[in-house]
This record gives sequence, C-alpha cells and structure tokens, in this order.
Amino acid sequence: MSDSAPVSDLVILGSGPAGLTAAIYAARADLAPLVVEGLGAGGQLMLTTDVENFPGFPEGILGPDLMARFRDQAQRFGARFLTTDAEAVEFSEHPFVVRAGGEEHRTRSVIIATGASARLLGLPDETRLIGHGVSTCATCDGFFFRDQPIAVVGGGDSAIEEALFLTKFATRVTVIHRRDTLRASKIMQDRAFSNPKITFRWNSVVERLLGDTRLEGVELRDTRTGERSRLEVSGLFVAIGHDPNTALVAGQLELDEAGYIRTEPGSTRTSVPGVFAAGDVQDHVYRQAITAAGSGCMAAIDAERWLAAQAHHASR
Repeated sequence: MSDSAPVSDLVILGSGPAGLTAAIYAARADLAPLVVEGLGAGGQLMLTTDVENFPGFPEGILGPDLMARFRDQAQRFGARFLTTDAEAVEFSEHPFVVRAGGEEHRTRSVIIATGASARLLGLPDETRLIGHGVSTCATCDGFFFRDQPIAVVGGGDSAIEEALFLTKFATRVTVIHRRDTLRASKIMQDRAFSNPKITFRWNSVVERLLGDTRLEGVELRDTRTGERSRLEVSGLFVAIGHDPNTALVAGQLELDEAGYIRTEPGSTRTSVPGVFAAGDVQDHVYRQAITAAGSGCMAAIDAERWLAAQAHHASR
C-alpha cells in the first residue's frame, strides 16, 4: 500500500453492542469511523430472541431488531460499514493497518470490540434451539423460565452461579456434570448443595436435545455405564465457559491468562497507545449488552481524546 493512501481517524472491529455504541459516539464526534462488522454481524444478540432487560424497551425487543437499531443509529451519524471479517492487524507502527475484505485500511486509532463466543456442546440441534429453550446466559434469559424445570451444564463457578440465580425462577434446577465432583470454589459448592431447588446428575453428559420447535427435554448418557436417560426440562443453560475472540490481536496486545484483552483500570486503553478494547473481548465478569454498550461509549471517548491529544502535540 502506498504511504499516500488515506488514513482514517478510527477503525472499529466488531458490530455488537460495544462496537456499534462506539460507532455512534465516534461518528457524533466527527471521526467518521469505519466499522468492520464481520460476516456474523451483530454479535451474540443475533442469537437472542427476546431482550427484556435493555433499558428503554419496556415491552422487550428481539435481539436482531435491537442490533439493527444500533446499526441504523450509527449509520445516521456517518459511520461507515464493511461487511466482512478483519483478516489481520498491524499495531507495531503508526498509522496502524487493518486488513479486511482483501484491502488494507490505514488508521490512527482502533477499537477492538470483537466480543467473546460462548462454548457450546456441539450437538446437532443446539444452534437451532438457542433462544427456544437453550441459552448461554442465565441473567439474560432466566426470567423466561419462571415455574419451569431447567438444567445447567457445567461444574465450575460460572455454572453454579447460574444455577443459584436460576432458582429464583425455576421449580427445579438440575446441574449436569460429566464428573462426580465440581470444579467450583468451596463456597459456591456449599451454597448449591444447601439449596433445596438444586439437584445434581453426576457423571452425565447431554447426548441429544429433544423437541422440534422448543426444547422439551434432554437425553443424558452416564459416562461410567453408558446408560441413557431422559430428563424433562424446558430450559437448558450451557455454562462451560466463553472464549474471547482475540486470535486477531494475539501477540500484539497484552492479554490476560484467559485470553481477554487487558485494559487499564477505569479505561479502555490497551497495552498499545491508540488501540482500545470494549465489550466482552475484555470483560469476562458482566457480559451484558448494556455493559458492553457502556464500554463502547468509553472506548469512543477515550479514542477521541487520544486523537485530540496527538493532534495538539503535533501542532506544537
């Protein structure tokens, strides 16, 4: 690429709540951001049917509809979109380079908002039933299973935390774990064992999801005997972890031990000046649409202020 090629102020990687909120704020700050939204545009909310906990929608809204509104709002203020995946980034020199759609895009700053992907069980009907009885987020979807029997797959702190939360709504919560002991911390185990609504299916794995249009139950296999059994549940929460989508920046930005991008406390600044991170790619605690959107706002403000400081320094 020629050094005379135009250099944009900001490229945003990702188009979930974090990336699109960053685009709204950056566009309103006259940065004309380029959003590399990815082929799977919209993030995890594209797999969500009803969103009832996003402020401003008292009747709820479909996940894809909410993300379409985010995108329309960003576009209204001048954000540009590239519907392809980013292939590579180069942060070792300034301006930065983002390769996407077979082209190189030079930019003064970058916001990484590529999110995280929930680990799934890999069952044939799993993706089809997400939002129809299968979920990866108890905080998001637990309310929809009031007075119903549900199950949680997993044995770590996240799984037990979800199971405890779901007892607020469910008639019964069955924790399905492939071993006969939990990985969760002792305090979490004690809480689960003492909760009368929680039961355990030890040494068990989910072999099959039952139901055509909605989940009606699961088929379990005993890992010791091979015996199969049916568990009648109307909800299955998969809590076996998340993987941050950081393969693109590995080796260029500092990551934590779980692979999430490290940001400075109270900011979205990464280990490379001019590169910022927002949403689930750097947040493994809250993982909500509203917190992702909030950090997207922070990233846009951080980027705008950083760019202004660079311009001021260059003019002196």
